[in-house]
Amino acid sequence: MTFRLKYGADTEAVHDAMPPAASAQLSYALAAACDDPLGATEPYGEDDGIVRTLTTEHAIAVLLVGHQTKVITVLQLNYTG
Repeated sequence: MTFRLKYGADTEAVHDAMPPAASAQLSYALAAACDDPLGATEPYGEDDGIVRTLTTEHAIAVLLVGHQTKVITVLQLNYTG
């Protein structure tokens, strides 16, 4: 089942400020994470299946995967240039 994606104002602002190619790459990666959260991401520290890292060429995102609510929340987003 597909997950919904949830942003906070701070993380959304980082995504919006990214150059178009980097933003598109991140958008595709986030869409893949919504389809397969565990397969499209890496563990963040200990693999609890809940807090995950999504890495693209120009960005690193920390995600919270709500398996029961089917919501992925972007907790932190860094543009690495």
